[in-house]
Amino acid sequence: MAMHRAGLVLAIAGTLAVLVGIRGLADPALLPLLGVTMALGASFVLLDFGFSGGFRAYLAEGDGRGLGAGFIVPAIVLLLGLSWLYASYGSLPAAEGLLLGLKAAVVALVLQALIQIGRRALGTPLHVGLAVAAFVALQFLRVPFPVIVLVAAVVGLAAAWRAPRPARIAATSSKPAGQTLRVAVVGVVLWLVPLLAVATALGPHSLWSRVYLFFTQAALVTFGGAYAVLGYVTQHLVQNLGWVTAQQSVAGLALAETTPGPLVIVLQFMGFMAGWNNPAPLEPTTAAVLAALLAAWATFLPSFVFIFLGAPHLERVTREPRIAAALAAITAAVVGIIATLGVLLARVVILPAGLAGGVAWGALALAVAVWILLARIRLDLLWILALAAVGGLALQALGFD
Repeated sequence: MAMHRAGLVLAIAGTLAVLVGIRGLADPALLPLLGVTMALGASFVLLDFGFSGGFRAYLAEGDGRGLGAGFIVPAIVLLLGLSWLYASYGSLPAAEGLLLGLKAAVVALVLQALIQIGRRALGTPLHVGLAVAAFVALQFLRVPFPVIVLVAAVVGLAAAWRAPRPARIAATSSKPAGQTLRVAVVGVVLWLVPLLAVATALGPHSLWSRVYLFFTQAALVTFGGAYAVLGYVTQHLVQNLGWVTAQQSVAGLALAETTPGPLVIVLQFMGFMAGWNNPAPLEPTTAAVLAALLAAWATFLPSFVFIFLGAPHLERVTREPRIAAALAAITAAVVGIIATLGVLLARVVILPAGLAGGVAWGALALAVAVWILLARIRLDLLWILALAAVGGLALQALGFD
């Protein structure tokens, strides 16, 4: 069970690595948008896109062409290469050492993210209580993510119910209704074209058609942002569908952490491995690349459609006191979610064989070293990951795996 949940843990850690390492969570405006993305059934690309400049450019210019390509396309290409290397050579000792280092580093990244977000999100006793309640609900009561997000929003809304309504705030941009309709129509067409192509070429019941439909469903029906979608995907791909193994999901999430762009791109790796493990009638590399690209398209397309549809209204909506209170409450609950998953990650990486198997002292020492580099020395994230990978290789060579 711990291995089945490890994928979700590392995925969240990877997403938080972007927040801690690249942005430092220094922008207070990050918290309302974090609440928005946690409340939407869309990938965490919304958060990265919003603070990459693309979101604000779209609001100002009304032209979203090419936005996101600068940070998503390199990640897609890089992860395709890493996926192939893992599938072909992942069982080699050197590869296992690299992954050991990255997974140990993630422990420190989650700890630092917890500290950073907690400082900003837990400003009142109510928010502290929500974080603790979310931790207890997820850790001990196994309450689903969507329920936690919904309850937190209701509590925040109720707490601010008597807040005075602000003066009417104009939309951030005046997009005509026709443009909204065009965005929706283009989004549907862009979604249908790959599905029809794959269904015609390989069959409507082929693995690739099912991959495309599954990842579309994951992007649309899960709530709670990347946290929920990655939990849903990991559980179903590993436990229910059997397309990938738990070990592959953990490795993929560690690899995805090294790429630029949003960490939800790890779903592309899972698509790759689904095709690699079940290639017929194609050869493995072709089958895997096709499945990976379909998974990536199905993951990111809904996110961009949502943001193009909702961007003109986001600032006005989040300034409404009741909605702002609901989003702040959701963000507070996220702190509890991070804490729960941090505990699970520590179990997987530092206690891989359980309490009876003892502590993985090498991994623990590496995690502590990474935290010092991150929190005290403030070394760049990419250098930290590189050093962690080298440390993992050293531990592997010394027999501390």
